[in-house]
Amino acid sequence: MSKTVFVLNGPNLNMLGKREPGIYGGKTLKDVEADCISACRELGLDVDFRQSNHEGDLVSWLHEAGEHSVGVAINAGAYTHTSVALHDAIKAITVPVIEVHISNVHAREEFRHHSRIAPACKGVICGFGPTSYILALHALKSITD
Repeated sequence: MSKTVFVLNGPNLNMLGKREPGIYGGKTLKDVEADCISACRELGLDVDFRQSNHEGDLVSWLHEAGEHSVGVAINAGAYTHTSVALHDAIKAITVPVIEVHISNVHAREEFRHHSRIAPACKGVICGFGPTSYILALHALKSITD
């Protein structure tokens, strides 16, 4: 039986490669997806990679992941700092969820220093560029084996 992980991406992540490359780098979201597919292949995992600018989509996908995956890596973008709905959706599922950020949110604006979803997550990885996603996949593999 395959082990699927969901990699969920929130608002504005579709703009990677164009949006503030000094902060987020030059890789596009398609590049990040390809990196995740490659890493999952090496880890013996399948990946379901998605992006939405809509909070409700992310909530529904978390619910789906709770039924059809072994874990979730989520870069909720700005919703990280505002969404009680995502916090509650993470709490509602039993699979582990890792919060992911490309930048070091603690070295940025004050409002980015607080995460509403972190208390519901198994862990947080930030500040390693797109490699943050790969680190999250390795973490999921280690805690779901």
